Amino acid sequence: MTASRPGTTGRADAPCRMEAAGRSEAGGRMETAGRAEASGRTEADRAILRKAVLRLTDRLPDLADRLAAEILSGDDGDRSDQLRGDLGEVCRVGLGHGFEAILDPGRGRADLDWARRLGRRRAQQGQPLDQLLRSYRLAGRVFWEAVVEVVGRHDPGNVPALVRQATRTWDTIDEQSGAAAAAYHQTELSLARRSEERVQAIVDALLDGQGADGGLLATAASVLGLPAAGRYAVVMLGAERGFADGFDGEFTGGRDRRPGDIGGMRFIWRLRADAQVALVALGTAELDDLVAAVRPYARSHAGVSPVVPSLAELGGARWLAELALRTCRGPGAQIARLDRRLPDALVLSQPRLAGRLGEVALGGLTGVDPAFRDVLLATLTAWLDCDGSAARAADRLFCHRNTVLNRLRKIEQLTGRTLAHPRDLVEVALALSAVRLHGPGHRPADGATG
Repeated sequence: MTASRPGTTGRADAPCRMEAAGRSEAGGRMETAGRAEASGRTEADRAILRKAVLRLTDRLPDLADRLAAEILSGDDGDRSDQLRGDLGEVCRVGLGHGFEAILDPGRGRADLDWARRLGRRRAQQGQPLDQLLRSYRLAGRVFWEAVVEVVGRHDPGNVPALVRQATRTWDTIDEQSGAAAAAYHQTELSLARRSEERVQAIVDALLDGQGADGGLLATAASVLGLPAAGRYAVVMLGAERGFADGFDGEFTGGRDRRPGDIGGMRFIWRLRADAQVALVALGTAELDDLVAAVRPYARSHAGVSPVVPSLAELGGARWLAELALRTCRGPGAQIARLDRRLPDALVLSQPRLAGRLGEVALGGLTGVDPAFRDVLLATLTAWLDCDGSAARAADRLFCHRNTVLNRLRKIEQLTGRTLAHPRDLVEVALALSAVRLHGPGHRPADGATG
């Protein structure tokens, strides 16, 4: 192999580099020219569209009427009179903004602003979103057919150029309908929240006992969709544990967290600082049905009021449900019906008298060793729970029947009460409830009543 002389390689490669540079420069000029040509073609196409829209300006009222007729023809008569009344004007304004966006794009997107206003307006009027979006699709079709018609009549040679503008036109329709849909959803959510807040305020007022206000009662019946007179109850559930899987703060059950409408009953739930409360429209259901509906969900004690005959009496029902809840003690999830816990509820509602009753009826037990006193009270409780059967109480307490009888006699000696006497038995039973619910030696503060 022979070596090249110095400098010959550079001189030999120079023409190649010049040729490559020439090709690159030519390619750049061709690319630039192509872009310029495409830009010019796009501008020419837009000019064709603008010219067509100018010719259509005088026909805007007719196009709006045609669009309104197209919209109404597919509504199956389910459009309200309010929506029908302003449809022509809405079509005229909407098409007008679309014309402006094409004729004078430098002025901004008034068509999108209008779409947002229309979306909010239709949400407030309660029009289904599908109807609104269908209107935009029809508007695009009416507009495009009119453009093709006018170009075909006046400049038929430009009809092929319109194909390149079709995509742009439908992209614009998509932008408009998207803006309208976004505004619709925002407004719908805002309205739902305001409606929910109103429902909450009304339910709270009813549960707080303000149902005697005739104005509130009429409003409650209208907003809640419930009759003023009917069969109602209140459920109150302790908030310390709540329903299965927690509490979501919403009215409806949602993901089986709380019982929703079931068995003909309607539940409206409210969250309070110390409990969850439900206004329940029972319909033909009974309280046993209500308890059965709540039981699978409850993780803590619950209280159920008696049936009340009107919305106006829900304040009293809430108080009774709270009393029923307060009678629950011990482990598990008890669901207490007030009517089946009346003695305990009576004791709870009068704590001063309950304390005095405990001192008078069971005061003789105060001097007994606390451990033995607890045994005596447990025996008395079991005997009462077993309807006065010493044998059944003994089985529950894992002792002999005679042991139960001996303990009962000891209670009679210490208290001076005879359990065979009805009046004495009533006093002892209520006093036992007072001790169980308020604790031994409970002394309410002066003035306390509940």
